[in-house]
Amino acid sequence: MDPVTVGIIGTAGVFGLLFLGMHIAFALMLVGFLGISYLASFQAALPVVARTTYEAAAHYPYTVIPLFIVMGGFATSSGITKDMYGAFDKWLRKLPGGLGIATIGACAGFSAVSGSSVATAATMGMVALPEMERYGYHPKLATGSVAAGGTLGFLIPPSIGFVVYGMLTEQSIGKLLVAGMIPGILLAGAYAGTILAWVKINPKLAPVRPEAVTWSDKARSLLGVWEPLSLFLIVMGGIYLGIFTPTEAGAVGATALFLLALAKRRLTRDNLVAALSESVRISVMVLFLVAGANVFSYFLALSTIPMQVAEWAAQLEVSRYLIHIVILGIYLFLGCFLDAISMMVLTLPVIYPVVTTLNFDPIWFGVIAVLMMEAGLITPPMGLNIFTVAGVAKDVPVEEIFKGVMPFLLSIFFIVALITLFPNLALFLPKMMLR
Repeated sequence: MDPVTVGIIGTAGVFGLLFLGMHIAFALMLVGFLGISYLASFQAALPVVARTTYEAAAHYPYTVIPLFIVMGGFATSSGITKDMYGAFDKWLRKLPGGLGIATIGACAGFSAVSGSSVATAATMGMVALPEMERYGYHPKLATGSVAAGGTLGFLIPPSIGFVVYGMLTEQSIGKLLVAGMIPGILLAGAYAGTILAWVKINPKLAPVRPEAVTWSDKARSLLGVWEPLSLFLIVMGGIYLGIFTPTEAGAVGATALFLLALAKRRLTRDNLVAALSESVRISVMVLFLVAGANVFSYFLALSTIPMQVAEWAAQLEVSRYLIHIVILGIYLFLGCFLDAISMMVLTLPVIYPVVTTLNFDPIWFGVIAVLMMEAGLITPPMGLNIFTVAGVAKDVPVEEIFKGVMPFLLSIFFIVALITLFPNLALFLPKMMLR
């Protein structure tokens, strides 16, 4: 068989193994190993598996993953989440859907100290859902705003999505993280606008809260915002100004939050163990995915599929933006069945060469890719954030949560279109970085 045919069979084999229930990391590694053995030799395939697995675990810059995850754990322990939510509530409660908008604001704030969308959705669900239920918010709006707000954890730095994209494409993780800042703010604003418009159209979704808040109460509530804001400025400002590498910034952020939780006497032994355990669990999962993707990428390189697809795309007599739209459609379809990181490691070995051949900026495409991964977190039937929120809101059917996130999907598509039309929204800050 010619290499291209072997590559096609191997790719189909990965999807077949996923359908049978094998974890995607092992499916990629197994098919990659068998493919390299067939196209080269068994003796060549063994060192590839051993080397890529070791390199994924031993590469120093990859330690940024557990550091960003443990930041989120310490942020929860220190009580930052409740304080932020209280501040946004006091300032926004008089707006239509004010609690929902406060939830989006608090999700954005928590995302600035946590790299995980699932952690953001779970944490904010425990804080915001009881309040919205108490004030008569429709479950569709309440759960939808939490699930959608949680996706900001995948975009607003520190973001695991950008870290994985940088690992797979060998792009600057620091520039990718900085590139997510403006789009993250824009998406949070679009989510808030969605809630505002939705409640204006159907006021029954969110009853107006009559309690007035004095200006002194509003001013005091800002004390709940300064901690995450200061930490975000230290971590991202350090990366932007060239003071820290992303790994060093993660270490500074994790240490600062650890000391903050200790100072507030909110860090218990159980909290500490939970934060470290979650960090280890997610880090091992991501690193195995990257190792599997690298083995599979070696196989695809031998099959010449990425190069041939890139050449074919370059020779098409159509606008490169038409191909861009097709790529977005592929991501939207795969998001219905795969989690965000799995989708990234499965598609980038083929799609990234196409993107670079068409002269799209790889940092810009990283922002677009992460936005589409966000959409995958809330698309039926496998939206991970949906089931995370369902685990918190036990009395709300999953179907109701899916209905609640649909308007927010339109917000993601709007921001993707905006960044496609105006690439400098993603590229302005990375171009201004000192290193």
